[in-house]
Amino acid sequence: MPRVARLDIPGLLQHVIVRGNEGRDIFLDDRDRKSFLSRLSELLEKTQTECFAWVLLPNHLHLLLRSNHGKLAVVMRRLLTGHAVKFNLRHNRTGHLFQNRYKSLVCEEEPYFLELVRYIHLNPLRAGIVPTLEALDTYPWSGHGVVLGNLRLIGQNVEEVLSRFGGAIVVARHRYREFLRDGIGQGRRDDLVGRERLRDHDLIGDDGPGAFDQRVIGSSRFIQELRKKDASEFRPPEKMPLDELVRRISNICDVPPQTMRQRKKNRRIAAARALLCYVGVRELGHSGAEVARFLNITDSGVSVAAERGEAMVKNDGLLQDEVRKLIN
Repeated sequence: MPRVARLDIPGLLQHVIVRGNEGRDIFLDDRDRKSFLSRLSELLEKTQTECFAWVLLPNHLHLLLRSNHGKLAVVMRRLLTGHAVKFNLRHNRTGHLFQNRYKSLVCEEEPYFLELVRYIHLNPLRAGIVPTLEALDTYPWSGHGVVLGNLRLIGQNVEEVLSRFGGAIVVARHRYREFLRDGIGQGRRDDLVGRERLRDHDLIGDDGPGAFDQRVIGSSRFIQELRKKDASEFRPPEKMPLDELVRRISNICDVPPQTMRQRKKNRRIAAARALLCYVGVRELGHSGAEVARFLNITDSGVSVAAERGEAMVKNDGLLQDEVRKLIN
């Protein structure tokens, strides 16, 4: 399946999930974690981005953010690139630290704001990293302790979280902590990480069958309002024409463009065609039939070539970089 462009609309709540490449760890020790949080805190202040919840786990992390001035993608690029460079230098490694793309889900604030704060902050308890809620209260790699006042992260918006619980700050913190306790038994919430499509009758504030978007946590009504507010974000991006894709891949693979459409038994040309099938179909969203007609091969031939192309990219860091430049 071709990848779907993120929604990046300033002023909206976003649940961001970042995973290590091939499930590998993105933090090896506390020094890595401290470095990441320092970078995050600095960027939150510089870009006036609000952070309401966060957690660092060995091979992935969650952030609940609202970018009020400009695109969240700019903040995330600076955050992740900076961490990856420092991580690789410090641990004497090369290659990609993160999966190709982080996931960001635009969230309807009511009723999902507090549900997301709770879900994110309870991650260490669900994963067995800490044994009890009492241990989580002072756990340094989750924003929960910051909300309670036991820890500090400049840029984390504690006030907005506690304002949802009312009363003096001591009372609000007690109510917040009890709210987290009530959620311990919920387990994994697929609806909060984009793994589960909500049925129409589950949609909060829904006024009948309506829109669904896998990039949004919220009701049909909320999605429809988003489309009215910024229709350009929902418009499918223009696909790179296959002629242009051939030209670019021929440069990457160092083969003449005209040979890509010829059935020559040449390993380099075959590799270029496989890369074309993979990028064209699975990354840019061209249909298999369209690519098959273009290359004068069968639909099944495109499918087999796309599998080969994907394997090539997965096993070659330099090729991964070239493909990333190509599709971004």
